[in-house]
Amino acid sequence: MTKFFHRHLTTLCLAVLGSLMTLAVNAHGFDVGDLFVRHPYASPSLEGVKNGAVYFKGIKNNGKTADQLIGARTDVAQTVQLHEMRMDSNNVMRMKELAAVDIPAGSEVVFVRGQPEGYHVMLLGLKQVLKDGDRFPLWLTFKHAGEVKVEVYVQTAKAAAQAEEHKH
Repeated sequence: MTKFFHRHLTTLCLAVLGSLMTLAVNAHGFDVGDLFVRHPYASPSLEGVKNGAVYFKGIKNNGKTADQLIGARTDVAQTVQLHEMRMDSNNVMRMKELAAVDIPAGSEVVFVRGQPEGYHVMLLGLKQVLKDGDRFPLWLTFKHAGEVKVEVYVQTAKAAAQAEEHKH
């Protein structure tokens, strides 16, 4: 009975430790003033492709004053722009550069990949291929909170990775 108990206790401890490590890897975030930038990530790029995008699970404004994301920069691209995606009246997706993205007080704005309408940080003139597992710095500038350096994780989208795993 003692061996049985120890084996199951060890298994349970390993499972809990694994879950905590997964949360730590998937839940990175960065504070700047009243803002919290949650999980910055980019999709891997292909050889020869010169553009990419950065997304966030969210930018949460915990303050009582609205703020704005007004710029970004990184060493992995020549130019960085804030973009909005919108479906037009003819069901055509349109992308346009923005001067700023509003972050209302007490709200969270998401920059999620694959959203039909939303935001992303566009990387133009990539200086290197973005490979799954890589990380790179991105500096975000907010009108009131100032600048914060975040670490962007390059990762394959979960749906795409699962589709690859299930190919026969």
